[in-house]
Amino acid sequence: MTEARWPDDSRDLGARHTPGTPCWVSLMAHDVAATQEFYAALFGWTYRPGPQQLGPYVRAMLDGYEVAGIGQLPDRQLPIVWTPYLASDDADVTAETVRHCGGTVGVGPLEAGRAGRMVVALDPAGAVFGIWQAAAHIGAGVAGVPGTVTWNELLTRETVEVAKFYRTIFGFTEEAATTPGLDYLTLYLDGRPLASVRGVGQALPRDRGAHWMTYFETVDVDASAARVVELGGHVVRPAEPGRYGRVATVADPEGAIFTLIRSEPRDATG
Repeated sequence: MTEARWPDDSRDLGARHTPGTPCWVSLMAHDVAATQEFYAALFGWTYRPGPQQLGPYVRAMLDGYEVAGIGQLPDRQLPIVWTPYLASDDADVTAETVRHCGGTVGVGPLEAGRAGRMVVALDPAGAVFGIWQAAAHIGAGVAGVPGTVTWNELLTRETVEVAKFYRTIFGFTEEAATTPGLDYLTLYLDGRPLASVRGVGQALPRDRGAHWMTYFETVDVDASAARVVELGGHVVRPAEPGRYGRVATVADPEGAIFTLIRSEPRDATG
C-alpha cells in the first residue's frame, strides 16, 4: 500500500472549506505584543486586528493572506498551544456530536463577531482542537508556502479510538502506515490527505498529553531553528530528516511548541 503524499503545493484557500478541513490555526499567549514580534521576525508576518470577542486578538498576514491568529490567553494557568480549527457548517451541531462521542466542549459555541461561530473542544484523549463555522472569515487564505501552516498532526497514545472519534464527527477516511510497528494514520476528505494521527504509546510527553502539532513550512529548517533561538525561543528537537522533509521541533519564548519543515513531497512505501 502506498502511503499518503505530503501536501506540496501552494494552495490559495479562498473558497469555503469542506467540513472537517483544518481551516485555521490559533495561538493564545500571555504577551500578545511580544508574541507578534517573535513570529513577525521568524515568518515575516504582519497583523490585522480582530475579532475581539474573547479579548485582544490579531490575524497574522503574509503577502495579503490571513494565515493564523494570535490572541490573549484569559487564564495564566492554561497551556499555551497552537490549536487547529476544523471547518463546520454548523458549530452547534458539531459541538453536540463531540459531546455524544466522548469529547468535551470547553468554549462555546459562541459568535466571533461577523467572522463566524466557534467552539474549542477536547477529544477523548484530551487533545485540544477548534471548530469553525465561517461567516465573513473563511479561514486561512493560503497554505503550503514558507511562513504558513502546511500540516497538522495529532500525537496521542494510540490511534484507533481517537481516529474513530474524528471519523464519526467529520467523516474522515483513513489510511494506515504499512511500516511494521508504526501506529500512524493519514486522514482524508474527498480523497485529499488533510491531517495525520500518530500513536506514540508511552513516549507521549507527560507534561503535554495528547496534542495537535502544527507544521509551518520554511525555506531552511536549520536557519529557522537557529533564528528561533536568537529570538528567545528554544529547540525541542534538533533539525533532522523526517518522513516528508527536514524537520525541527521548536518552542517560542512562551513555550508554544511547533514544527518547522522543509517539505520534500514524495510517495513513501512502508
